[in-house]
Amino acid sequence: MANKNLNAAKVAKKDEFYTQLSDIERELQHYWQHFRGKVVLCNCDDPYESNFFKYFALRFNQLGLKKLICTCYNGSPVTGNELRIHFPDFDEESKKIAYKVEITEVKDENGDGAVDLSDVRYLLQNDKNVKSILKTGDFRSQECIELLKEADIVVTNPPFSLFREYIGQLMEYQKKFLIIGRQYAITYKEVFPLFVENKVWLGYGFKGAVGHFASPYEDVAKAGDHRENMIRVSGVYWYTNLDIPKRREEMDLVCRYSSEEYPKYANYDAIEVAKSTDIPYDYNGLMGVPITFMDKFNPEQFELVGQSLDLADMSIIKKELGKLSGGPRFYVREHGKLCRKFERIVIRNKHPQAL
Repeated sequence: MANKNLNAAKVAKKDEFYTQLSDIERELQHYWQHFRGKVVLCNCDDPYESNFFKYFALRFNQLGLKKLICTCYNGSPVTGNELRIHFPDFDEESKKIAYKVEITEVKDENGDGAVDLSDVRYLLQNDKNVKSILKTGDFRSQECIELLKEADIVVTNPPFSLFREYIGQLMEYQKKFLIIGRQYAITYKEVFPLFVENKVWLGYGFKGAVGHFASPYEDVAKAGDHRENMIRVSGVYWYTNLDIPKRREEMDLVCRYSSEEYPKYANYDAIEVAKSTDIPYDYNGLMGVPITFMDKFNPEQFELVGQSLDLADMSIIKKELGKLSGGPRFYVREHGKLCRKFERIVIRNKHPQAL
C-alpha cells in the first residue's frame, strides 16, 4: 500500500518526502573525507525543516566545510515543522516564500562548549547575511543554477518524479553528489548508461533498501502499522559519484554453473540468474541478474553489458505468444511455456574461475 500511495503521489507531483536524520547520519559517516574545504549544496531542503540542513549545520566545523547552502521552493507544506526552529515572525505567509540560507561559519554562541541546535537557531535569527529570499527556489531556475555552479558537492533527497532531470543537471555541471532515488531509477535510459560508464554508483544504502520518510500529505502518508506521520517506501537507494570502499568490495561467488539450474533466455543469448547470490563463479558468458545486483556491483569484478529493456528481442516472443503486454523483458521456457521475467541487468564476470 505504501508503494501504491507513493506512486499516486508521484502522479500528483506530491514529491515532499523528508529523510530521517538517523538515515542521513548512517550514510554520511562513510563520506566525511570528501567534505573538508568544500561548498555543500542542499538544493531541495528548506533550512527550517530539512534534516540535511540540520546534519551539515551541526557538523559544519567537524567536517571542515567552507560553506553550506540550502534552498527550498516556494509553498513548502511543512516549512518550520521538522526541525522545530520556530520564529516569532514565522507564519503561514512565510511558508509560501522560497528561502536560501548560506552559512560560512557556525560558532558556539551560548558558550556551552559545543555547537548545537540552539547555536544554529541563533545564527538564523540574528545574522541578516545568512538568509535571503529566492524567486521560486526551483533547482532548475537560473538563480539556483548559479548556486549549483558554486557548489562542490550536492547532498539531498530530490523529487522522485524529477529524478531524471535532477541527475542530468548534476552531470551537466560535473558535480559530485550524494542523493536519494528509487531503485527502479537505475533502469532509466538517462541513468543506466551512467552506471555503465562508471560515472554513478550506489552508496551504502538504507537497511533492506527500505526507507521511512516524513510526509505532509494526509491522502498519501497513512500511518497504519507504520510510524506516525511516516510513509514506508521499499526500494530506495543512495546514488553517488563520491569514491567509497564499498564499490571495490568483491562478491563471494559460491555457485557452480549447470545448464539445468541456469536456463537460457528465449529472446536473448544469456542465462537467467534469479538471485545475485546465485551468480556462478565459473561462467564466462552473459548473465541476466535482478536490479538489486547493482547494490553489489564492482566494476573490477563485473562488466555491465546492458539491460533487458534495451536488449530483449520481442519479435521472437511475439511470434509465439501473439499480442504482448508490458515493455521488453527476457523470457525463459518453464514446463513448455514462455515465462516473462522482471527487469534484468546483463553482466559478465571479468574473472571466471576455471572449471
